[in-house]
Amino acid sequence: MAGGGVKKPINIFRLGDLGEPKGVFNWRLWFSVFSFSILGAARGIDEGLITGAFNSKHFQHLIHYDTMSASAKADLKGNISSMVLLGSIAGSLFAFVVCDRIGRLWATRQLVMWWAFGISLFMGSNGNLGMIYSGRFIAGIGIGMTAVVGPLYLAEIAPASVRGLCTCMFTGMVYLGINVAYFTNFGMQRNYPNGAVRWLVPTSIHLWFASAIFILSWFQHESPRYLVMRGRVAQAQKVMSRLRRQAEDSEYIRREIASIVHAHDLEVEATRGMNVWQAIKKTLSNKQYLFRLYLTTSVQFLSQWSGAGSITIYAPDLFELLGVQGTNLGLLVTAVFGLIKLCAAVFCALFLVDVIGRKRSLLIGISLQIISIAFVSGFLSAFPSMGSEDYVLPDRYKAVSRVAIAMIYVSGCGWALGWNSMQYLLTAEIFPLNIRAVATSWAMMLHFINQWASARAVPTLLLDVRHGGITPAGTFWSFTCVTIIGGAWVWFFVPETAGYSLEAMDELFKLPWYKIGRYGNRFAAERAERRPISPELEEKDEDAQIDIETARKAQHNTLV
Repeated sequence: MAGGGVKKPINIFRLGDLGEPKGVFNWRLWFSVFSFSILGAARGIDEGLITGAFNSKHFQHLIHYDTMSASAKADLKGNISSMVLLGSIAGSLFAFVVCDRIGRLWATRQLVMWWAFGISLFMGSNGNLGMIYSGRFIAGIGIGMTAVVGPLYLAEIAPASVRGLCTCMFTGMVYLGINVAYFTNFGMQRNYPNGAVRWLVPTSIHLWFASAIFILSWFQHESPRYLVMRGRVAQAQKVMSRLRRQAEDSEYIRREIASIVHAHDLEVEATRGMNVWQAIKKTLSNKQYLFRLYLTTSVQFLSQWSGAGSITIYAPDLFELLGVQGTNLGLLVTAVFGLIKLCAAVFCALFLVDVIGRKRSLLIGISLQIISIAFVSGFLSAFPSMGSEDYVLPDRYKAVSRVAIAMIYVSGCGWALGWNSMQYLLTAEIFPLNIRAVATSWAMMLHFINQWASARAVPTLLLDVRHGGITPAGTFWSFTCVTIIGGAWVWFFVPETAGYSLEAMDELFKLPWYKIGRYGNRFAAERAERRPISPELEEKDEDAQIDIETARKAQHNTLV
């Protein structure tokens, strides 16, 4: 295709124009997409609920929160809040084994068991810290699996023309979970501010969603790709026929099943005789693979330490820090924050990423984060006593406080438009078949490790220097610096991956490492269109093994 292989943007209002046979986009498909994309709500629910539990006087009394020092409170809050993320590290690694051993459907059913059992322990802990920690860790195992099982199933059942759209619905459900949690916290605080119901009823949302997912799983079919992996091709063809509403012997179904069988055969051939350690060795010994590993590693560090995830978890506390007074108002402002992030995520998934590309969308999101977080940092530097119980902001500066609160909303939009999507998309797109499982495991492990570390550290970082922190202003300035570094890193090192097939993706990484981010797309496009290679791309690197003559003779079909 022209333009370096970038695909035509999807018009979600005219899916019939995508060239698929009539009936492909049917209620069975969308019901399956909904049933598995809702797994994304698991993380959002926990991120939105846990701070609400800490705002409950009953929960504080159970854990003797009021009797602790400021540093002890920060440690306890960080430990309890981040324990789910610690369990998610184990869950995300365990999920890859489970999915291939027992299938996507049974993996879903067993993960909700972990999730529900852990939350039940947490709710029944009666202030016992051992039960609280173990319950949230066990729940985290199930929640961590959702980040693997959901996108995997969605990618395997979706038609190729809307695979990105269907997979992005999982990300959207994360924000749906956040919104449900935020608004439930607000409603319970307003109507039932005292007693155990204040935190137990919102926490029970975990159980409602886990039960709904478990029930919905019995109305779904196993992934056709998994059935092919197990040699059950005839059953896979039958399931695909139901999902697409096409006859089992139709050319469309036979072609799609044949494609799955062929891809599976290639995967088996690519990994034949290769164990996990050999795959790791292959990754580390190939400089092209090593650069991709560097990209996916860096994106997890830079995205999580930009502060957006911690802002989501501790939003009520941060809004109070900026001048929002009163628990009810704080929770309402937090709920609106979640709603804005949901709208931004939907807009990005449906109308932005496939229209202007991943890299431009990411840079726009990072720019919004830099502007907004820098403003909040400056505000907190100008008023370092903000958040103190005995400090009242002068009336003439109330407008500045409201702008700072609005900037938290802007940062949420920037996160949804940029890092939040890219931390999944980049990893999913750049690795070749024979090391994809190992690389994805590494990426998801890093994702939860960094999210856990950030969530664990922020309560302590917000303390003043006397109590071992760096003050609120210092915390937000650190977020600003990381985000600026992240923007520069994206500009120089990250190529545009939208519209390239996995085979064409290799072309982006055949330049010297320091040219990939700026010239990788031009190089791939010139190879595809058999144009003369630009002078600045003529440099030959032995490790990348660029052959200019081969580039001039490259076939146009190396790009989608």
